[in-house]
Amino acid sequence: MDIDIDENSTAEGNERRTKLIMVILVGAPGSGKSTFCELVMASSSRPWVRICQDTIGNGKSGTKAQCLKSAASALNDGKNVFVDRCNLEIEQRSEFVKLGSSLVDVHAVVLDLPAQLCISRSVKRTGHEGNLSGGKAAAVVNKMLQKKELPNLNEGFKRIAFCHSETDVQSAIDTYKSLGLHDALPDGCFGQKNADKKVQLGIMMFLKKAENPAKTCSNANTIKDFPSSQTTQEKKESSCTMLSNVNKESEKGENPGIRSLENNISGSDPPTLAFPSISTSDFKFSHEKAAEIIVEMVEEFMDKLGNARLVMVDISHGSKILSLVKAKAAKKNICSTKFFTFVGDITKLKSDGGLHCHVIANAANWRLKPGGGGVNAAIFSAAGPSLEEATKQQAKSLRPGSVVAVQLPSTSPLFNREGVTHVIHVLGPNMNPQRPNYLNNDYDEGCKLLRDAYSSLFQAFISIVKDEFKSAKGIDKRLGSAPSESRKHSEDTHHKFKRAEFQIPERSKKWKGTQESAEALNQNNNKISHKMSKHWGSWAQALYNTAMYPERHANTVLETSDDVVVLNDIYPKARKHLLIVARYEGLDQLADVHIEHLPLLKTMHAVGLKWIDKFIHDDASLVFRLGYHSAPSMRQLHLHVISQDFDSSHLKNKKHWNSFNTDFFRDSVDVIDEVSNHGKAIIKDDESLMSMEFRCNRCRSAHPNLPKLKTHVSKCQSPFPSTLLEGSRLVNASGNSRNSLS
Repeated sequence: MDIDIDENSTAEGNERRTKLIMVILVGAPGSGKSTFCELVMASSSRPWVRICQDTIGNGKSGTKAQCLKSAASALNDGKNVFVDRCNLEIEQRSEFVKLGSSLVDVHAVVLDLPAQLCISRSVKRTGHEGNLSGGKAAAVVNKMLQKKELPNLNEGFKRIAFCHSETDVQSAIDTYKSLGLHDALPDGCFGQKNADKKVQLGIMMFLKKAENPAKTCSNANTIKDFPSSQTTQEKKESSCTMLSNVNKESEKGENPGIRSLENNISGSDPPTLAFPSISTSDFKFSHEKAAEIIVEMVEEFMDKLGNARLVMVDISHGSKILSLVKAKAAKKNICSTKFFTFVGDITKLKSDGGLHCHVIANAANWRLKPGGGGVNAAIFSAAGPSLEEATKQQAKSLRPGSVVAVQLPSTSPLFNREGVTHVIHVLGPNMNPQRPNYLNNDYDEGCKLLRDAYSSLFQAFISIVKDEFKSAKGIDKRLGSAPSESRKHSEDTHHKFKRAEFQIPERSKKWKGTQESAEALNQNNNKISHKMSKHWGSWAQALYNTAMYPERHANTVLETSDDVVVLNDIYPKARKHLLIVARYEGLDQLADVHIEHLPLLKTMHAVGLKWIDKFIHDDASLVFRLGYHSAPSMRQLHLHVISQDFDSSHLKNKKHWNSFNTDFFRDSVDVIDEVSNHGKAIIKDDESLMSMEFRCNRCRSAHPNLPKLKTHVSKCQSPFPSTLLEGSRLVNASGNSRNSLS
């Protein structure tokens, strides 16, 4: 486009002709281009015009052609011009550069700020001219930075100024603000660092080895609080330090590229969970109630996320649930960098939207099968047959309010294309009479189950992140010296030895290595988890077999449901001694329990209370305690419901007594409280507990042997210790110490 500048259009009274300046701003959304223009124009003695594509069409977004026409017109009127577009690629800049002439110098100001800072600003801002904010902004920034081409003088620029920090930006603003009508700036390229590097690392590239990453962040320590907050500054410094550390690890031959979620734990691409709205589609749960619960649970988990983030996804731009959640989250001032909404296909977030989500949630059916429609069908289809197979190894069914986390095999297309490492299946409450487990519009129960579902989902995600972090740290220490060998060895070792918290089937398998190899692994990886290395003998499999195949044990099973089986202990240690056995695969013992199993623990407790009612109805003198052994001798999680008389011929030794009357026995109410608040139960399996002296379970008096202890217990009328009387740990005929655990 040619322009004809009227020399008489310059300021009246000029003694000599003044060259006009057109500044092409280059930077991602959130880099501060608009702020740059506003601050210069507010106090400059030169007449400036800002050309912004977001507002060029009568206040609305327009086209590049409109921007070119307006820029040419402004220059022809004797105005200096700011071109406020991203201009990140040569092709986007070339037509504007051609507007330069002997009367117009074309400058470039490159706002080459860290990706994390740009994303943080973009996500948080409101009322942006281009309506770019929230999760959409994060994806757009990241995608743009992958294609960025830094400008050079060969394109036709007279001057290029690079700004790598907010200090640099302020300096450039001051330069143009102070520029008088007749002043000129020196030609050339200023402030460029790492000239051979074309593209700044985006948020999905931070953990790949980069050339001289320390240079990229060399100004981190000089950043000033302008115009962003101190929090942003701290984040920026943190990301720079992280880049430097990654480079040092690479130089040492250590591998930062282990194929796990830990790749991004400390980077600017934080561990991310993408989840759909649970139960609001096919299960027809109230959108308003669901939105309240989602925001409530997100707010509850904010402080537990660390640098991880949650993204709620819907494929529809007109999604009602997304709008409701977004509005409610804004009212509660929930951090928009840790939680935001995103429109897109949950199976293509990275490839289509540039948003890398390491873990995705699936709105599953109770059978954990592919099919149906919506999210469930899409995820199973995208992940391939390996997801169904991996899911089968974890569980065969799912109850409302619970989750099952599955690590994706490396053969899964979803793993290779999108970088998804885990899928968490979630089942919410059903308000659709045409679907299983219909609640008949009981929203009290429905809301409770939906809270359980989201709580279990978020806790499972946090557990995955923590477990992957620990696993990768242990593996890094074992890597060889050569980088290529390290990478191969780390990947092999990672898949072979990593203790993924949700690789449940591996926990019950016998360790088949030699003693020497086991000792070597212990030395290198601190300690093999006792959950993985524990070997269950054939006799110890009896409870597992009964739980999985109750129909084969009809003569011993008292009650069967989808969650539990109930049976008498074959060798009871008291007059009444029941076992409530979980029917979930992979729950071998209390140490395997996590937050997603909380509904199951409550169910087991409730079943125990129901049977206690039956026993007390027949004998009102009975007093009961419900609890778990810290380290059981029988495989499969089971709750003991035992009367406190301990009147049994099967109670034969100190181990029998102490397993029910020391800290080794974990009361059910305490376990539920610990799992609810901390995600796991406290295990007290110190062997010394089994050798403690005989003490009465009521008065705590000591006795030299078991026969004398039994005689004493049968006559002792002392009250139980206060530790048992408190907290609903005992249940008796009067109903004292009951706890509904609702």
